[in-house]
Amino acid sequence: MSDDLPVQSYRLMLLRHAKSAWPDGVADIDRPLGERGRKAAPLMGDYMARHKLVPDLALVSTAKRAQETWKLVAAALPSGIVVENTRSIYEVGASQILSVLRATDPAVGTLLIVGHNPGMEDLAHELVGSGDPDLRMRMADKFPTAALAVLEFEAAGWRALLSGGARLVRFVTPRSRD
Repeated sequence: MSDDLPVQSYRLMLLRHAKSAWPDGVADIDRPLGERGRKAAPLMGDYMARHKLVPDLALVSTAKRAQETWKLVAAALPSGIVVENTRSIYEVGASQILSVLRATDPAVGTLLIVGHNPGMEDLAHELVGSGDPDLRMRMADKFPTAALAVLEFEAAGWRALLSGGARLVRFVTPRSRD
């Protein structure tokens, strides 16, 4: 990758997996969505489709609840979205998720990450340096299951994304969507 990349606009969407179930004897990575999650994920997919929040690339945790969330969200989106299932965003902190997204090809203009807390929420707080104060306050108050944070920034590629370098343009939950 060239160090002479032009500065361009990028969009990062952080989608926390929908509400999961807690069945006895099931490993954390194998926990499925619960009933509430199976209802919330399609609502978020419909919201994303209506507002043209369509990723070029979706990085999806290999945890069953994240995979099921993506499947239900993707059903509302156009086909052809490139999907990479990755364990590298499961049970990790914000710095690890940031390392993964910084490795994204700069040709990807819109990136979606479907992952887990606390890493997703911590990453959103680390990256957001501006945006609507009310949205920022709502996000700081709670980043519930199936919440979607949409961040935008200008940079010379994903690797140039810095702490505080993004603007929060949307923060949507299943209950707050329009």
